[in-house]
Amino acid sequence: MKKVVKIMSVVLAILMIAGCFAACGNTEKVTAKVIDIELTEEKYAFGVDKTQPELLGKVNAFIAEIKANGKMDEIFNHYFGDGTPVAVTSAVEDSSKDQLVVATNAEFPPFEYTEGEQYLGVDMEIAKLLADYLGKELVIKNMDFEAVCLSVGQQKCDIAMAGLTISPEREENVTFSDSYYQASQKLIVRSDNTKFDECKTADDVLNVLKTFDSKTTIGFQTGTTGQQYSENKGDYESNGLKLSTKPYQSAVLAVQDMLHGNLDYVIVDAAPAASITASINGTK
Repeated sequence: MKKVVKIMSVVLAILMIAGCFAACGNTEKVTAKVIDIELTEEKYAFGVDKTQPELLGKVNAFIAEIKANGKMDEIFNHYFGDGTPVAVTSAVEDSSKDQLVVATNAEFPPFEYTEGEQYLGVDMEIAKLLADYLGKELVIKNMDFEAVCLSVGQQKCDIAMAGLTISPEREENVTFSDSYYQASQKLIVRSDNTKFDECKTADDVLNVLKTFDSKTTIGFQTGTTGQQYSENKGDYESNGLKLSTKPYQSAVLAVQDMLHGNLDYVIVDAAPAASITASINGTK
């Protein structure tokens, strides 16, 4: 799954960046690169409403089925291989209908993103299959990432599908399904950055980051593992980083800001890192 992700939705980000630099009279193209070293080991899962244990059982049975029959691999191929993404349409929420209400943050390609009023991404295609499996109409509610699990915990949605890493903090609001994807964090830097060129392991990258003080800034999407890693929280309390940190509503915005010179690094999940940099660099 290390092939460059082919996603059209982030083209807007390219145009925004290009337009900004053109307006400033800068004719050099500023590009980004991913440091191809996995900094963490994580598992993605879906967050199910704690008051619906029967739904959890059905979701786990569904995950097992689409893994066994090849549907999961087919969806992954739409975003990590040579397949074509399939757009998903959300129904209007209606309490009189039998619906599956999914909470997401559609700013996390290739797992969830939008094109017009349609949703695309690994999680969105799985959500459509799940709704069909359950015999329900699919409703997708797009919200800030930090609100995704909370909305399920408050019974405003049935399930959270948003590239969620299993964590104790999130388990306060949801019950996690079986895992469906192995993830990791990676660092994005400007293409002319050479500070990590000799790194071979996650510890090597961490040791370089430890050499920086608060004059160096790292960005991340709010509420993600990248934030915990950068702020020495949760499983990453021992990191000992002294960097300044800057949260963003999406990793795309963080990378844009990095290329504009407003921060030094961005940390994000590996698949979105590949998607964002490929789109910005025009290599998708």
